[in-house]
Amino acid sequence: MARISKQELIRLQRILKTDDAIGEKFGITRQAVHQLRVKYGIASRLVKNKERNARIIALYKSGKSGTSIADKMGLSAPQTYRIISMAGKKKKR
Repeated sequence: MARISKQELIRLQRILKTDDAIGEKFGITRQAVHQLRVKYGIASRLVKNKERNARIIALYKSGKSGTSIADKMGLSAPQTYRIISMAGKKKKR
């Protein structure tokens, strides 16, 4: 497995964002990067998605357009609309 220190992995996670991108940089798999994160006790960036999604839904309900929300949150418009759509499907059940 690649020699990546905890501090370096944290820094790379901020810069490269995904385990896959970090793995490509070091020539290892996404799963190997995931195992390193678990070993070092570093949470995935996906942990914050629930908070982000709640903000997106609140902005949409307040009348903001999906594209303006996407720009504000740094997401693509299709991804933003997918989040909004999935939230609507969960409420109907």
